[in-house]
Amino acid sequence: MIVPVISALIKSHPNAKIAVLTKTQFTPLFKHLPTVEVIGVDLKKQYKGLLGLFQLSKKIKALRVNAVADLHYVLRTKVLRILLPGLNWAILDKGRKEKKQLITGKIFKPLKPVVERYADVFRQLGFDLSLSTPDFPIAQPLSKEIQSLLKECPQPYIGIAPFAAYSSKTYSLDKMKAVIDHFSKTGATVVLFGGGQAEVQKLNEITNLFPNVISVAGRLSLDDELKLIGHLKAMLAMDSGNAHMAALMGIQVLTLWGVTHPFSGFKPFNQSLKNCLVADRNKFPRIPTSVYGKHYPKGYEKAIDSISEKDIIAAIEKIV
Repeated sequence: MIVPVISALIKSHPNAKIAVLTKTQFTPLFKHLPTVEVIGVDLKKQYKGLLGLFQLSKKIKALRVNAVADLHYVLRTKVLRILLPGLNWAILDKGRKEKKQLITGKIFKPLKPVVERYADVFRQLGFDLSLSTPDFPIAQPLSKEIQSLLKECPQPYIGIAPFAAYSSKTYSLDKMKAVIDHFSKTGATVVLFGGGQAEVQKLNEITNLFPNVISVAGRLSLDDELKLIGHLKAMLAMDSGNAHMAALMGIQVLTLWGVTHPFSGFKPFNQSLKNCLVADRNKFPRIPTSVYGKHYPKGYEKAIDSISEKDIIAAIEKIV
């Protein structure tokens, strides 16, 4: 969700020199921003531990930066602030108080979007920027690897990413199969996204059940996945990273929410609340019970399954 903020920063301040430090695997997300210096950082090996952070601070010093926008505000960045005195630092306000009020039921209203919180960090540094008219990457030609997977698959392409970090945010696979079955018979191609050996196996099994369904899980680089997402007509995802990646590409995203809720500020960028289908709060009135999906009361484990397959199908059909 940082990408559209950097894009807006470039748009409003084209002469600013910007360097982004991010995990190495995420560098393709910034590929369409050629004026940004993107530095991949391996925190598990090259910059591991306190000694690693000391080495990273030396790397940052070598960039000769005037200011640092801390968009994470975690222990590592706190240590870096100590190691880099004299720089103009601005830090992220995570809105912990408001989020706690939301998940404990004291309030129920949309909180400030996280993407706006990121923008506020740059505003602290004196950079005015607006996210109201975003620019999205232009769809890139599909690589040979993608073309070989799609072969003669008919368009439009509808992406489905049925998994999330926690089971409380994951729609029942049996119910999801009903959605996949419906669209596999409409002349569209359903493209399944996922990662990890267990997800790859489950998605491969689904492709054998229905026509016009392919899985790209574990078969493409992140760069190629982004290229493919750029050609989708729509993406169906959980409250997950795949939803955010599709939104960053300017694709309409339908998201399903279980014990989490879009009011927490994590709604995919530039997406309508109408595209967020939430669990039935008449049956599960304590939702949201968690910001990230880890915590929930007994009986709320599969609250997400209170969303009907028919509602999901109808919502996607409005998009495509």
